[in-house]
Order: sequence, then C-alpha cells, then structure tokens
Amino acid sequence: MIREFRLPDLGEGLTESEILSWRVTEGQSVTLNQVIAEVETAKAVVELPSPFEGVVTRLHEAEGTVVEVGKAIISFDVPDAGGVPAPAAPAADAAAQRRQPTLVGYGAEPEKAGRPARRARRGFVSPEPAVQPAPPVQPAPPVQPAPAPGAAEPPVPTAGAESAGTNGTPAVQERPRSTPPVRKLARDLGIDLSTVDGTGPQGRILRGDVEAAILRSSAEPSRTPDRPQPVVADAPHLGQGREERIPIAGIRKHTAAAMVSSAFTAPHATVFLTVDVTASMNLLEKLRSRREYDGVRLTPLVFAAKAVCLALRRHPELNARWDEAAREIVRYRYVNLGIAAATPRGLMVPNIKDAQDLGLRELALAISDLAGTAREGRTPPAALTGGTVSISNVGVFGVDAGTPILNPGEAAILALGAVRRQPWEHEGGIALRQVTTLSLSFDHRLVDGAEGAAFLRDIGDVLAEPAMVLALD
Repeated sequence: MIREFRLPDLGEGLTESEILSWRVTEGQSVTLNQVIAEVETAKAVVELPSPFEGVVTRLHEAEGTVVEVGKAIISFDVPDAGGVPAPAAPAADAAAQRRQPTLVGYGAEPEKAGRPARRARRGFVSPEPAVQPAPPVQPAPPVQPAPAPGAAEPPVPTAGAESAGTNGTPAVQERPRSTPPVRKLARDLGIDLSTVDGTGPQGRILRGDVEAAILRSSAEPSRTPDRPQPVVADAPHLGQGREERIPIAGIRKHTAAAMVSSAFTAPHATVFLTVDVTASMNLLEKLRSRREYDGVRLTPLVFAAKAVCLALRRHPELNARWDEAAREIVRYRYVNLGIAAATPRGLMVPNIKDAQDLGLRELALAISDLAGTAREGRTPPAALTGGTVSISNVGVFGVDAGTPILNPGEAAILALGAVRRQPWEHEGGIALRQVTTLSLSFDHRLVDGAEGAAFLRDIGDVLAEPAMVLALD
C-alpha cells in the first residue's frame, strides 16, 4: 500500500523545517530507520529516519524547500502482511494515515494552506522539482529580476553543468550540497560554493573543501573572469553592495523571539561577585595530570557547573519556573543544566540532563560532547528543551562580566567571566592572584535579592576554596 510520511514536529512549537538534502531517490528500496532526509529546523539540523520499509514512490518536496509541519514530504510503497504491495489507500483512510505513529512523532496539522515558498538562494537558481509518478506538468521558468544599473549579471550554467530538458531548454544548475555551518563559513570567507568541488558523500561540500578553496584563492594572482564575484557588504566602492539584507530565519529567528519573550515577561535582576579562584585553577592543573582525567578537557566552566549543581541543593528557589496559566511556582528536583554555546548558526543553549547526578569527570565529558555537537549543528531537539538553569561562559571571549538574559521558563542564569592574573589582597598583603567575576541574572518573581545573593555567594565559595564541596555536598 502507499503510505505517506508527513513532516513531524521536531521540537516544541516548531512549525516548519527546510529540507536540506534527500538521502534517497524515487524507486529506491529503503529499510526501517534508514536516514531518508536531512532537515534544518529553527534549533538544529536533524536526520529523519524512515518510518517504513518499502520502496520510495514519490518525493513531494525538492531540496531547499521550507515545509510546514504536518505536510507530506515522501511516499512509500509498503508491502502488506503477505509481502505483496497493495493499492493506494482510499481517501477515507487519509485521516487515519495522518495519525500513523512514526519514530519521530505524529506531526501537527498545518496552520495555513498553500505551498510554502522556497527560500531564496543567493547566486543560484532553484532546482527543478523531482519527477512525479503522475503525468508531468512543466513548471514555469523562474522569473529573473532585471539587474540594477552597474550590477553583475547572474551566473549562467556552464556547458558541463546543464542538460537538455523535456522541452528542449537547458536544465538549471542545482544548488551545491552542504550543511548550514559550511554555508555560513563559505559566506563569511567570501567563497562561492558553486566553485567548490565537494568530497563528501554524494558530492557534499565539507568544511575542509571550503578551507582548501580559500587557500587556493589566496595563492591565485587573480580570479578567473567567468566566475561571479562575491558582494562585499562593507566595501564603500561597490554601488549597491554597501548594504546587505539577511532574512530573519532559522535559529536567529527563534533566538530573537525567545529573548524578547524573556526580557519582557520575567523581571530580570543581576548581581555580581568577584572571586579569587587561584585554588580552583591549581586544582585543575593537578587533576589534568592524573591518569583518570587523560583525554578529559578540564576548564573553569566545569568547576562552575559543579558549583551550580551543589548550590542549588541549598537554594531550590533558583531551580524553578513561573507557571502563569496555573498560577503556580514549579520547583524542579533535578537539574537540566543549560550551557550557552556560540555556533556558526548562532547562539544555542543545549542542556545536560540530570546534571546533579554527575561527578566532575562525567560533567566535563558531557560539556565537551555538548559543545562539540552544537558547533557541528547536530544537537538533537530534545537537548534544546527542558532546561532548568543555565551557564554562559563569556570569559572565553575575553569578557569580564555581563548581564545575561534568562532562557524562557528558567529562574536563573550564571555568566562566568574571564580568569585574569591581577593584584589581589591575600593573607594580609598584595599578591598576583587568578581572579574572575561571576554575574547572576534571576527572575525577581521567583527569587528575592537576598536569595539570589546567597546562591551566588555559595558558588563563589566553591570556586574560591574547592574544599567547600565537603560542606555543600
């Protein structure tokens, strides 16, 4: 029988996703759980597994299309119980098919009708849709806007990249395969991905391909005249290139909405504490030399994370959320510790589940894995939801302190500043010590100033004298 797979809700409240690439083709046999597509949500890049075993009969959407949650994206010919393919299900069964359980969720009904618009791709023409089993209908050729005076002509497909279509017209050039972090890197470096040869699976362009391209371009005395030149937004001599307009989409759109909601919903208050962390830094060096910490990346952030988990035992009001609808304060008896991570796609705050149960070594490994996955754009949606309290390590950017904004639904966020050697009062004299500044923002509806200050003081005590763990544990 013919079964449709509809785009599921890949996170809390997400309404759409972009199909980055198909891993299967029409007519291909697939197995259960085989990856069929790679899609980008507002939070992460996700690989979709196949919920069926059968033959792909139709790809409903082309790569690069933004699809609403709940819309069919692929159809399968699934054998019946006897192993013989059955005819397509009647229309009366459509509602039942929409509720067919899958590995990644049911998928919500779309809020609006109509085919979603394709996201514009700078410097490329959108590829033609995949051929459908039904009688083909030739799409209208894309309308190219007239170039502004002095603007560069749009790129023309080369002879090797075009082929004759069914109506005798040349096929348009397909968008190079790559992931969002790689596209962002290429855009930042001014590299046109159409000029880069991909070495990944199915010709996908990898980060190393872009880096190799920039090395080759720096070695070339001049660019070849037949390749389009990237527009430099801040070059004053390029007429229309003095401004650049970037669509608000993806993770930037999600982050902006969350920060506005947090800033204008929860009354923020921030307290600061400067701490002599020389003892903690000395302990870090000793632990790094121990065999059980071989290959483990120990940083001040790891100590701060452990200190937060310990201090929350004494101050549970910081591990809570305000439930406006129920008019209740919800206090958590577990810690899902969020770690703010700067990634090529923007700011992300994945969280470590049940961090209160992890020892120092396990916490260090969890933070390293979380940060690496986030930078690669592979953070699963589940890791981006359900956080209870967060840490932002602004010190890695050379910043001493700040006023971090709360993640929606959380009562507190700690900012860890840079650790610097500076003169400090020590044992009745002045000595060079390693000092950092802690900044704690909290929701003043849930936390009073005295409670917030006491919580920050406990964190500072652990970092100033790690033996305090014995008193707080």
